[in-house]
Amino acid sequence: MRTVKTLLEDTLVDIWSAILLGLVQGLAEFLPISSSGHLSVLQNLFHLNSLEEGHLFFDVLLHLGTLVSIFICYWKDIKDMVREVFIVLRGGRTVSGERVKQPLPAARLFLMLVIATLPLVLIVPINDLVEQLYYQTWFIGVAFLLTGCLLYVSDRMTPGTKTEKNIRIRDALIIGCCQCVATIPGLSRSGTTITAGIATGLDRSFAMRFSFLLSIPAVLGANILSIFNAVSEGFDTSLLPVYLVGMLAAVVSGIAAIMLMKLISRKNKFGFFTYYCWAAGIVTLVLSLGY
Repeated sequence: MRTVKTLLEDTLVDIWSAILLGLVQGLAEFLPISSSGHLSVLQNLFHLNSLEEGHLFFDVLLHLGTLVSIFICYWKDIKDMVREVFIVLRGGRTVSGERVKQPLPAARLFLMLVIATLPLVLIVPINDLVEQLYYQTWFIGVAFLLTGCLLYVSDRMTPGTKTEKNIRIRDALIIGCCQCVATIPGLSRSGTTITAGIATGLDRSFAMRFSFLLSIPAVLGANILSIFNAVSEGFDTSLLPVYLVGMLAAVVSGIAAIMLMKLISRKNKFGFFTYYCWAAGIVTLVLSLGY
């Protein structure tokens, strides 16, 4: 029979595990180092699975935490898109009935984000295959190395000048297809889509903003697919406070990561993250040999 002391100790372990996983999720979701890869490595190699019962529900909450951080940091963009899309749906008129004649860049940005999201439907038929890769630690190590190579190439590209005012449908589709590839654990979604954006001629700051806003439908779509499985899988309701602590950690670290990325975009260099991903890939491959 478990004593009160044992229960308290186990709860503390769960809380610290939740905080650690939440911090990793928030930081790695927006920094170009792959959140899925880091979470999988932590869980596969270091057995941070005290939350294993109901882990799918916990994963959903962590991703919702990063979603909250995007809404907080990009609230103005989201608000402008909602307002301008509403104007378009009303035939170019505001709520007061006044006709808007000037261009609506936020509505155009919304359209490009929708177009860039469309390729994700290609992942649905192979989703089970992609999920199996989360347990292949050696594969994640290789993907880390590839992420480092992408960032290395990105630093040596000459950014363009395209923004929401002149990004093309082809550009959005290319970025969306690259996002599909980045569902592979260990391959950074933000790093891949930002690199793709720069390659298509986007301004570097806009490429980062487009990448982060693009994660909203991606995260929502992934969680819609997962939420039903999470509910059917079930979870220990006594761990719900622990899950929420992890979610809060993901929100806070997500905001910090977005702020850091905004600063980095002004300097036009991912250098540190390039070498970090290469180091993470080598360490992961070495550690995977012993498991």
